[in-house]
Amino acid sequence: MSAATSETARERALRHVAGLSSGPAVDPSLRVTLNFHPDRLLRDLPMLDAMAEAGLYHSQFVTGTSNGGLTAYHGGDRWRWESRIFDRAYDEAPAHERPVYGALNFRGKPVGGAPRFGSAHFRLVAETLARTTFCYPDSCLEPANFGTADRMALIELALADRKDDLDDYIEAHVHGPVRPHCDVEALVLDPCYRGTAVEDAALRLGCPVEWHPGFLLTVEELRRHPGYRGQEYVDLGKRIAVDGVLDPRILGDAVRAGRYESQRVKKVWHYLARFGTPREVVHR
Repeated sequence: MSAATSETARERALRHVAGLSSGPAVDPSLRVTLNFHPDRLLRDLPMLDAMAEAGLYHSQFVTGTSNGGLTAYHGGDRWRWESRIFDRAYDEAPAHERPVYGALNFRGKPVGGAPRFGSAHFRLVAETLARTTFCYPDSCLEPANFGTADRMALIELALADRKDDLDDYIEAHVHGPVRPHCDVEALVLDPCYRGTAVEDAALRLGCPVEWHPGFLLTVEELRRHPGYRGQEYVDLGKRIAVDGVLDPRILGDAVRAGRYESQRVKKVWHYLARFGTPREVVHR
């Protein structure tokens, strides 16, 4: 059997991206973060409860859910982008073997490297860097620039670019399983979940739980940005708001109650993530 045919999909993908990458090794103090919404449902089970039961953080190909686009199926856009980036390594692989997506938190944001995709994040242990590939910009834009932990020229590119805050991330693909009890330094939550079922579920994952400063957006501030995602989402945010404010918990409650379609609420989340302010500095 040749070396090429004996390679796993993961090994082939890592080798291929390494061949496309250049630059110095990444600063080992930097971390990959996986942003997500911790209060969403996965097949009628709360997200964190599902993770605790499985002992794994799964990709969109397994869950069928996403805080980005919903194209993770054979022949879909996400499948096609991965086929291109990883030289077809995962084309015939089972869904559970595919990488999970996050971001290299090169700016050290307390809310994670890509808050566009959720208010919470797993901060992964340093050892996961060795099995992570990177691209810039997002894979949906079919990028030509790639990186690995040993060859990381992407930070310089990102620092020189001028993107909107929600697009300012280096995409990460973590190959191999992500297990909260051993691959995660901490689950970092928004303080709106203190004392809730989300905190209770988080404590059952087997990893430390931390808190970031939080997201809070007043309707008054929301109204100032109709051009960001569109007036219809400003109007939707006003309807969802409770006592004139939005936070991640309020949005999650609206989605789970089925009052609003999740992909539309996602655009309201973009407003909250982009223009929201830590709770302690909001004055109403």
